[in-house]
Amino acid sequence: MSAKELVKAFYNSDLANDSNVVPKFFHKDCELHWSSSHGFMLLKYNDIVDFFEGTRKSYHSLRFEFTHLIEADASVITRHTLFGNTIENPDSEQILARFSTIWEVEDNKLYRGYEISQQADETHAKAMDSFAERKL
Repeated sequence: MSAKELVKAFYNSDLANDSNVVPKFFHKDCELHWSSSHGFMLLKYNDIVDFFEGTRKSYHSLRFEFTHLIEADASVITRHTLFGNTIENPDSEQILARFSTIWEVEDNKLYRGYEISQQADETHAKAMDSFAERKL
């Protein structure tokens, strides 16, 4: 599987419900360097396990729309929007955040991630147009 195929498979998996997502996709020595609107976090394997446990408690489903998915050697660059349906309101999808991530793949697993995210704001039409889904 190419690095791009691995990243696509990760985002297409059932992140909100599958407890095997982390062992299936993440290297045991992985690190996710994440800068969000809440500050910087460095997540290692067990932190990512905990993160997705929390995700499964909060969300019924998650969906990603990509504007960019670019492969260069063993790295993949993504630019995407995250949508989710909460446990409390599973019939209503909400836009959650926008991301840009560089994934490094090693041993066919996600090894290093460098991610920037910002909470989504539907009121800014230019931002929405900028993140409009493209055919990849």
